[in-house]
Amino acid sequence: MHRHFILHKPYGYLSQFIYELKRKKKLLGELYDFPAGTMAIGRLDEDSEGLLLLTTDGKMSEQVRSKKVDKEYYVQVDGIITQEAIDKMKEGVEIGFNGEKYQTKKCEARLIPEIPDFGPRGKKIRDERHGPTSWASITVNEGKFRQVRKMTAAVGFPTLRLVRIRIGNVHLNDLKAGEVREVMSFEL
Repeated sequence: MHRHFILHKPYGYLSQFIYELKRKKKLLGELYDFPAGTMAIGRLDEDSEGLLLLTTDGKMSEQVRSKKVDKEYYVQVDGIITQEAIDKMKEGVEIGFNGEKYQTKKCEARLIPEIPDFGPRGKKIRDERHGPTSWASITVNEGKFRQVRKMTAAVGFPTLRLVRIRIGNVHLNDLKAGEVREVMSFEL
């Protein structure tokens, strides 16, 4: 019988269990005693946090990725993001991908007036002396390498912190950084 897990990936961890290069990296296996054959469905880069689904079922992994399931991110950006910048991202912006120019697909994006309560990040971002920051929600159903970060930069608001809060109907909710919850299945 396959097993499925929901994880709040903390900042500074790789979305993998094995890392072959010389430098010491923090891996998912350090957070929980996962069964053999567990794989992360999709990735969050080392600097990103939030919802990560893990499974021992390769078919489930394909389903989550191939259905073009929505993925929602909360991003803290440098500066006070404007509605104009939000609207540009909604329509799609040009980013670099694999050395080529790429036009992102239309997506959902909105300002978040309140500061989300994710707790402090593993590494301090910066302090108020560097100017104001603001938060936005971006929901995409494609996942190019560092796409959301590239999108906010393309409209003039570089990402300082990125937290995935939803994949399909699976929500991060009150899961704390580093916490793992085993579930019967993913209700996507």
